Amino acid sequence: VQLQASGGGLVQAGGSLRLSCAASGRTFSRYGWFRQPPGKEREFVAAISRTGTLTYYADSVEGRFTISRDSAKNTVYLEMNSLKPEDTAVYYCGAVPSATLVTVRTVTSWGQGTLVTVSS
Repeated sequence: VQLQASGGGLVQAGGSLRLSCAASGRTFSRYGWFRQPPGKEREFVAAISRTGTLTYYADSVEGRFTISRDSAKNTVYLEMNSLKPEDTAVYYCGAVPSATLVTVRTVTSWGQGTLVTVSS
């Protein structure tokens, strides 16, 4: 099983980016996005169920970020709007095999990170 994250880059505050996470090998029950700011621990950002009917977000991104899933492409997206300098981090996608809460501890498969830098 592989998760391939992409879409990071440099953007000015207030701008937008869309991250993609392409999964191959199997379909998981839930998928999530996490981020690790410089010098800090990895933290939860957003999660979505396999069918896309369930989504939830960290308070810090609620209303600005949107997670979505294209089942045909087995790809999960994170649309990030109104970006702030504090959103600067390496973003990771992860997946869990069962209908459980998506957290750093429950993720069983991780993609490589993609760096998002938001300049002020």
